[in-house]
Amino acid sequence: MHGITSIHQILPGQSALAAAGSDPASSVSLPSAQLRELNASLPGGAAEVQPAVSGSFSSLLDRAVQDVNAKQSAANQALQGLQSGQNVSLHQAMIASEEANVSFQLMVETRNRLLESYQEIMRMTV
Repeated sequence: MHGITSIHQILPGQSALAAAGSDPASSVSLPSAQLRELNASLPGGAAEVQPAVSGSFSSLLDRAVQDVNAKQSAANQALQGLQSGQNVSLHQAMIASEEANVSFQLMVETRNRLLESYQEIMRMTV
C-alpha cells in the first residue's frame, strides 16, 4: 500500500496534513477514489503492493527486497527523465525518490530488528 493510501486508511476523518499537526481548518481531505487516482499517476504507482500471501519467510523477504529495488529503479528513471528534459514533473520525481528512500529505510530497520532478534535468541541459555 502506498503511504498516502495507508495514512488515509489509518486516519479516515483527517487528511495527512491535519494528522501531521497543521491547522485543521486549512487542510483538505481527499476521498479515497481521488487518492487511488493520484497513486496511479505516480511513477511506479500503478502497481499497488499486493497483500501478503502465505509462503515461506524467505520468499516474503525476497519479495520485499524486489519491491524496494523496483521503487529505487522507478525513482532513478524519474530523476533521469527530469534531468534529460523529458515529460517528468519535479514533484513526481521527488515523490518517487522519497518513496524509494522510505522503503529502503524500512527495509534496513527490518533487517536491524531481525538481526537483533537473532542475536537475542543466540544469547539465550538452553
